[in-house]
Amino acid sequence: MTALPLTRTKRTWLASLELDLTSSAFGTQLTRTKRQGPLSVQKAFYPEGRDCAHLYLLHPPAGIVSGDDLTVTINLSENARSLITTPGANRFYRAREDEILGDSKQAMATKIQLSDKASCEYFPLESIVYEDANAFNYLDIHLTTESGYMGWDVVCLGLPSASQPFERGRLNQRTRIYCEQKLIYHDRFAIHPDSKMHQHPAGLHDFSVYGTFLAYLPDHIVNNEEIALLLQNLRNRLIEKSAQDLVSITYVNKLMVMRYLGFQAEQCKEIYIALWELLRPVCMEKNALVPRIWHT
Repeated sequence: MTALPLTRTKRTWLASLELDLTSSAFGTQLTRTKRQGPLSVQKAFYPEGRDCAHLYLLHPPAGIVSGDDLTVTINLSENARSLITTPGANRFYRAREDEILGDSKQAMATKIQLSDKASCEYFPLESIVYEDANAFNYLDIHLTTESGYMGWDVVCLGLPSASQPFERGRLNQRTRIYCEQKLIYHDRFAIHPDSKMHQHPAGLHDFSVYGTFLAYLPDHIVNNEEIALLLQNLRNRLIEKSAQDLVSITYVNKLMVMRYLGFQAEQCKEIYIALWELLRPVCMEKNALVPRIWHT
């Protein structure tokens, strides 16, 4: 009898979530949800009125392992407004090393598309990248000249406070913003054992937490004088928070870019919320209202 070849199936978990938000006389509504696998969303909440829907993206496994490929697509129609966040941190766990099982890649991709006069605030909680992970984290934003966007990402490399530093592993992160199909922002960051990007003075210089907060400021919202005043107010807020050595602020291509480099995700989020309190009345014409889920 001839022995059959041993075959093994990859342990993968593919998941996708597509959301459509539309505006009507009843405000912004979640009009379509298409999901596959362990990605979902709770019903829309309206803590500040019907015009702005608050959504919580849910990923019950709470972590991404080898072979997992998660895709989130969010479409906002004309005049739709939404604040989107997550109830907990995202985690890229240690990748498998067994080559028989195939690709050890762990991927998360998010795409947000906004129509004219739509606005989106995308504020997920931090992503934790564990030792020996092989993480890919991609974000694409598609704007028009009359849509508004604010969003941040916060990345924690390892858990140094729990004696779990990030000394090995890979992380590929990419953020792209398009306006009228023209690329206006492209940020790519790659860590792998040969790059020394984590340790190099021109890279992270051994800091374990970094974050980027982006706000799009089109001409019809603010003029050059108002931008100059906003920049000064943001920098003054950093001084008030004793955070001027932790966060840099630049303005380019109608984007306010605020970068954090430090050791504490909670510190980063606290600073970003303080900056958001100044930005939101200008960008979204609304006062900042912290989602209740951030307090739990």
